[in-house]
Amino acid sequence: MNIEMPVTLKMGELMSEDEFFQFCQMNDTLEFERDSNGNIIVMSPTGSFTGNFNSRISGYLFIWNESTGLGEVFDSSAGFTLPNGAVRSPDVSWIKEEKWAALSQADKEKFAPVCPDFVVEIRSKSDDIKYLQNKMGEYIDNGTQLGWLIDRFDNKVYIYSSRKTMFVHDTLHLQLSGEEVLPGFELDLGALIK
Repeated sequence: MNIEMPVTLKMGELMSEDEFFQFCQMNDTLEFERDSNGNIIVMSPTGSFTGNFNSRISGYLFIWNESTGLGEVFDSSAGFTLPNGAVRSPDVSWIKEEKWAALSQADKEKFAPVCPDFVVEIRSKSDDIKYLQNKMGEYIDNGTQLGWLIDRFDNKVYIYSSRKTMFVHDTLHLQLSGEEVLPGFELDLGALIK
């Protein structure tokens, strides 16, 4: 059986933000997101290679962040409530320290009402590229300043910026820059692809 992922469950306004958070906690072995219309998106677990790749990118970002102290790094299990009401969990994300510090402790314990400043989405074998491209556009529309969509199956990297521009690299063997969002952060993507 071959099921296209992700699967969207039409919910509309049946669950409040708190009810959705509770639903996710009760089903913590599953991965969910929620779109701006309140529909629940069932995500599949990633394959082991993708999980390792994700972890390595997170590790490099964490090391850079520890040396700069400019913000906070999050893994793929962290959910954020975007200004449009969607709840999203980027594979890797980063938030400026002042934005994170402005949140209450109660907000930090749930799906924090904040849009990450930087996001990375890594295409898994089960992911539809169009869905991920739309998700990246949603991040930018809601306040993300820089985003990388890494598609190792089509050997492409999509760079999204708050200037509403998108650039496509037709190779994975490149040096990615954090630009002015993550000053001094560089990632040798080619070295991570083995």
